[in-house]
Amino acid sequence: MVKSNTGASLLGQHVAMPQTPEEAELDRVPNPHVGTNYVARFTAPEFTSLCPVTGQPDFAHIVIDYVPGDWLVESKSLKLYLSAFRNHGAFHEDCTIRIAKDLAELLQPKWLRIGGYWYPRGGMPIDVFWQTGEPPKGAWIPDQGVPPYRGRG
Repeated sequence: MVKSNTGASLLGQHVAMPQTPEEAELDRVPNPHVGTNYVARFTAPEFTSLCPVTGQPDFAHIVIDYVPGDWLVESKSLKLYLSAFRNHGAFHEDCTIRIAKDLAELLQPKWLRIGGYWYPRGGMPIDVFWQTGEPPKGAWIPDQGVPPYRGRG
């Protein structure tokens, strides 16, 4: 993953879909409300990656919440980064935690959490959760809104 600190380098131009997460560029832009604790949420209900054993597609509903510090993630770059996992073979846990750690490193947020709600593989759903620590006092942290697996759809 290439990180851009200049911000918005992908906006306003045609960009080819990166083939791997390593080729993807995540952009960050300045937070216009530094000092205010608020939650920004990104939801990717059609996230896909490849099973590293069978090569078959895996599907997940990914929810990313963070309380920004000095930086925001630029949404087009995040969309392209997440799409790059379509050709990436990795276990559910690896994909989920990699996304979280890449964003935490890029943004240095006050707080970040990710919920990876994976559809069944071999008859068993695997959900993966991670966060950087305790959320800041006074920040409203809503439920991620994804129910336990019962034939999600």
